[in-house]
Amino acid sequence: MTDKREPRPFTGRHAAMILIAFFGVVISVNIVMASFALSTFGGTVVDNSYVASQHYNEWLARADAQDRLGWDKSVMVDEGRHVRLAVRKDGAPVEGLRIVATLRHPLGQTPPRAMRFAPAADGTLRSLDALPAGRWQLDLSVHRGTDEARYRIDLK
Repeated sequence: MTDKREPRPFTGRHAAMILIAFFGVVISVNIVMASFALSTFGGTVVDNSYVASQHYNEWLARADAQDRLGWDKSVMVDEGRHVRLAVRKDGAPVEGLRIVATLRHPLGQTPPRAMRFAPAADGTLRSLDALPAGRWQLDLSVHRGTDEARYRIDLK
């Protein structure tokens, strides 16, 4: 006494349900991935690459001039989340610096803000405001007389 059931036939309805389910999953994943990509896109590096390419040799000359200065920079975040900056040449601190610093979120989720520095007791420069939590990019422009060095540092 075995109860043998006859298998149900594979119909067009079954095929349609499988196709609808398959493409439904594919389309859903594409929509989710596209929305993630659009919500995290921070914008372009340059608006017009052709115009930017016209300044390439000038940028290389500026980079060579910066390398010839021989400045070594050290940037760290202390326990109070303040940014510490030290600029040295041949191991000695470089005096008379003027710092222009802009703090940016890497994905552009908050507007850029200026960061100000003051001399600290240990010879470094310390930011006046604490660094907010998260990942940040610090764009530094360090000036002394006609000398200039530019740096972009990722901070956590």
